[in-house]
Amino acid sequence: METVLELKGVTKAIKGKMIIDDIDFTVKKGQIYGFLGPNGAGKTMTLRMIVGLICPTKGEIKICGHSVTGAFVQAMEKIGCIIETPQFYEYMSGYDNLDFLSRMEPGTDADDIADAVKRVGMDHRIHDKVHTYSLGMKQRLGIAQAIMKKPSLLILDEPVNGLDPAGIKEFRELVKSLALESGMTLLISSHLLSEIQLMCDEAAIILHGRIIKILKVESLKRYQVATWNLMDVAKAVDLLKNQFNIVPVDHTAHSLSAVVDDDLLPAINAVLAKADVGIIHVCRQNKSLEDLFMELTGGETIG
Repeated sequence: METVLELKGVTKAIKGKMIIDDIDFTVKKGQIYGFLGPNGAGKTMTLRMIVGLICPTKGEIKICGHSVTGAFVQAMEKIGCIIETPQFYEYMSGYDNLDFLSRMEPGTDADDIADAVKRVGMDHRIHDKVHTYSLGMKQRLGIAQAIMKKPSLLILDEPVNGLDPAGIKEFRELVKSLALESGMTLLISSHLLSEIQLMCDEAAIILHGRIIKILKVESLKRYQVATWNLMDVAKAVDLLKNQFNIVPVDHTAHSLSAVVDDDLLPAINAVLAKADVGIIHVCRQNKSLEDLFMELTGGETIG
């Protein structure tokens, strides 16, 4: 699949403090990609670097093969984005706002506006004043503005903040239609992990400026927390780390727990048994994305 967004070794330091620390991830054409992390983890900072609002200290960001730092104009031609809350002239109609903003995008015309309006389902209200719109309608108008130029990559930062359950459901359906019908690629930052699980194909979890997990959302059914009751926990901890690169999320004098792939569990049990750590009992619990997030981040506040 064609690569739309690529981050390699992206780092950002401010006054000697590391904010983003050597992150890598890749988003393919047509994907809906989730970006998750607790407050202060570095999500918005990363998005700002992707859209060229902040320069990385080192590393490279490419959009459709164009470097954000080396070929800024070409890279930005491929992006539509809403970072934080979309802003419009409240006294103007939705259409007049889009018409005004379209003049900043070379090659965007009335047909592109009409197509964007139709895609976000705003046909019946587009000529009303923006101050009469609900928050959900303003979000739709923001997406219409972002997709007028038919970008290859649409970036949405916390797009469902403040929406009611009906608005969230409508947004989810809109996002899926953009990917399926238009082949558009989306990168979505959100604190609603259940929604990411329902919307996204793949997700990256960021903590303290580092990517700690990248996973296919469909593979979540394989991820679980396994808990072993053992005679020699210290030896088992070393075996998990050295042979499987797994760090337990919790351990006591006689038990340990770790997030594992279901396919890997038999091999782990075989190694533990061969090492004579004294397995008394093993149990497992399947994880939702939210469960996995909490296990990996130690329960830090989601933001």
